[in-house]
This record gives sequence, C-alpha cells and structure tokens, in this order.
Amino acid sequence: MGKNIFWYEGRVKREDRERLLGQKGVVIWFTGLSGSGKSTLAYAVEEKLHEMGYLTYVLDGDNIRHGLNSDLGFSPEDREENIRRVGEVAKLFADAGVIVMTAFISPYRKDRRRARRLMDEGRFVEVYCKCGLEVCERRDPKGLYKKAKAGEIDEFTGVSAPYEEPESPEIVVETDKQSVEECVEKIVKYLRTNKLL
Repeated sequence: MGKNIFWYEGRVKREDRERLLGQKGVVIWFTGLSGSGKSTLAYAVEEKLHEMGYLTYVLDGDNIRHGLNSDLGFSPEDREENIRRVGEVAKLFADAGVIVMTAFISPYRKDRRRARRLMDEGRFVEVYCKCGLEVCERRDPKGLYKKAKAGEIDEFTGVSAPYEEPESPEIVVETDKQSVEECVEKIVKYLRTNKLL
C-alpha cells in the first residue's frame, strides 16, 4: 500500500446503518464444488430472507467474473486474487448493513480464512455445500466437467485442480441428500439462533 493512502472514517457507522435497516450486516459464504448447489442455495436463501423483510445481495462467481474480475483466469494465483477481491467487496456490503451471500467454489482454505478475518467475530458464516463429485458431475449444469475431462478446461476444481474441504464451517448442507428447502431452513435457523436475524 502506498505511503500517502489513509483510511477516512465517516461519521455514520455500521451500527447506524444496521439500526436504520433493522438488521445486522453479515457475510454468508457458500463454498463447494461446481454443481454442488452454491448459487441455487444462495439465491434461495436470498429470496427467503427478502420475503422476511431483510435487505440482501448475492455475489455470484460467474456474475463477478463478467465485470469486477473479468481480468482473472483460473490459475491458483488468479483464484486467490478472485477470492481476495470478493472478500473485500463482501466486507463492504456487510459494513453497509446488508446480508450478503457469496457463491464461489473458493477451493483453498487459506483464501476462505483470509475472507473470514476481514469480518468481526460471528459476522462470517461459512456454508459448505457438501456434495459427492459423482453427483456434481451428473448435474453438471454448465457442461464443465465434461469439458474438463476432455482436456478443454485446465485447472478445473475436482478434476485437475484441488478442492480443500472446510475444516470447521458454521453450517454443512448435504445438497445431494437434502432438498433446497431443507437447506434454506437449516441456514435460516442458524442465523436466528445466533441472533444474526
């Protein structure tokens, strides 16, 4: 960081914005293999919370790569930078008092830890969308596994690049065994129990 860059603190604090909105700013971080249901679940949780009167936003992996991260590829270094940027953006949303959901493979534990460290204790909820590789391959909504196995996609998580499972996520949803509704209910229950709603 340059020597002549300083953080400017405004008079309106996160607590003021949260009081105005009647909610807490929090990051719900969905992680899992491609096809594990991250985006489907993030948007389903967003819809449920919206119906309940909460201000929410989803940062989706593909959508972010259309704009903010369009300059990044899928090398380990680019994946790290992708998640670093998303963590920073999610922090800004939470600081604005919004309940923000991120739907990214985010395959490396260290990158997810870095995103977590940006948030105050209890304001980062890691949701592991656990789903067997064979089910993800069978779902393959974008045809990516097929392309990866044919050698058309390099560095594809689960095929030619690693996925490091979360060691202690706040929530594990088994998307190959539970319905979307059951997963949403589990997440909302966690948020209520931990006074995030």
